[in-house]
This record gives sequence, C-alpha cells and structure tokens, in this order.
Amino acid sequence: MPDTTASSVLFVCVHNAGRSQMAAAFLTHLAGDRVQVRSAGSAPADTVNPAVVEAMAEVGVDIAAEVPKVLTTDAVQASDVVITMGCGDTCPVLPGKRYLDWDLPDPAGRGVAAVRPIRDEIEKRIRGLVDEIAPAARP
Repeated sequence: MPDTTASSVLFVCVHNAGRSQMAAAFLTHLAGDRVQVRSAGSAPADTVNPAVVEAMAEVGVDIAAEVPKVLTTDAVQASDVVITMGCGDTCPVLPGKRYLDWDLPDPAGRGVAAVRPIRDEIEKRIRGLVDEIAPAARP
C-alpha cells in the first residue's frame, strides 16, 4: 500500500523535454518512494531532448524511456508542491498548493556541454528539496 503521507511534486516547463524531466528524474533517484513525482509541459515536445538524456546518463540517471506529457489540472490538483520552470501564465494556480518558480535556462537547442551546468544546478536544488520535504529516516 502506498505511503499516503508522502509529498507529491509536479515539475512543469513548456516542452517537458529538458528541465522538468531532469528535475523529476533526480527527485525520483534521490527520494525513491518517499515522494510522488510528476512532470508535464504546457506544450509538450514529441521527445525528450537528446542532450538532456546524454547529460543525465553521465551522472547515472537513465531517462531515455521518458516521454513528454501534457500539463493537466488533475496533475496540479494531485500535487502538494508545483515547481515551474519557465511555463509562465500557462501553469494553473490552485489554492492550497505550494508553488516554487525555478528560473533556469532552457536546454532546448543546446549541446550536452551547455546542458551540464543546468543539470548540475537542478541536482543541487533537488537535493535541497529532498532534505526539506522527504528527509531520509535517521537511524
């Protein structure tokens, strides 16, 4: 039976092909089943950015099978925390949700060398988020 006390986080960007995919993968990787993770885009691309897939593989996180998903009001309603990354006014704002806006460069059209610093900044922010919303059990 799933842990109903687990936090739920939704990452949103325009295409759901870069930033939100990296953030969702890092949160899943670092928090495991302590957090429900979703990602979506206001105008999803057809595929995840190949440079993003490559940059994540370099740090041992495989997102090659991920597919961009469309942002729905249901996904927002089902989430405790909504983290936006440049989706502007297209993100639905619902009462009772915690919203964070992470101003990060869009990796679209960039090579893997330009994606690495974006990836590293997302990982840093995700580590801080995990410490806040889903700390590991202390022995």
